[in-house]
Amino acid sequence: MSSLPMASSPRVLEPIDRISEVLFGLIMVLTFTGSLSVAEAGREDVKTMLVGALGCNLAWGLIDAIFYLMGCIAEHGRNLATFRAVKHARDERVARRIVSDALPPIVASLLDEAELDDIRGRLQRMPEPDGAGRLTHDDYLGALGVFLLVFLSTFPVALPFMLMADVRPAMRLSNTVAVISLFLTGYVFGRLSGHRAWLFGIGMVALGLVLVGLTIALGG
Repeated sequence: MSSLPMASSPRVLEPIDRISEVLFGLIMVLTFTGSLSVAEAGREDVKTMLVGALGCNLAWGLIDAIFYLMGCIAEHGRNLATFRAVKHARDERVARRIVSDALPPIVASLLDEAELDDIRGRLQRMPEPDGAGRLTHDDYLGALGVFLLVFLSTFPVALPFMLMADVRPAMRLSNTVAVISLFLTGYVFGRLSGHRAWLFGIGMVALGLVLVGLTIALGG
């Protein structure tokens, strides 16, 4: 199985999860900075944009954190249900199939019936953990990490508007930071997924700009 009912993940957040949250935060803040008119915007417009960007990412960071905890609850519940199904299964073939289905397909394909039976036997001898299915300390840390990644990813793109009085150079610097951030996000994603990192970096920049353009066009 991916984990026992109450086993903790070796990482609070997997790298792909971190990248996804950073990308989400970047796109959200870009929808605000991208809608700012360089020719017409004054300091009040910039202030309104910054408040909107920070508030939006704050709200979505909280929402994402809640969804993360809901996902943890669902995962713990599935693991507990699998544990109980194996433990109380009377038919060896049924128990073997449950164990096999709970494993990643490539791992399950490498195990023969004896090895699956060994896993089944260990699970059946194992007592049910106390508090099985409940949220753990790592779950709450993961939710906090999700919130911080979404919220803090606002600042690199928004910071030029906080530090520079002139909107035009602030916009240029902000866009440069955004493009670099999108490229690095895609680059890391490409490396982790075993593909050409630079190609994924360029693709992430293009994807991010397209998503931002669609969001602005649709009134987001």
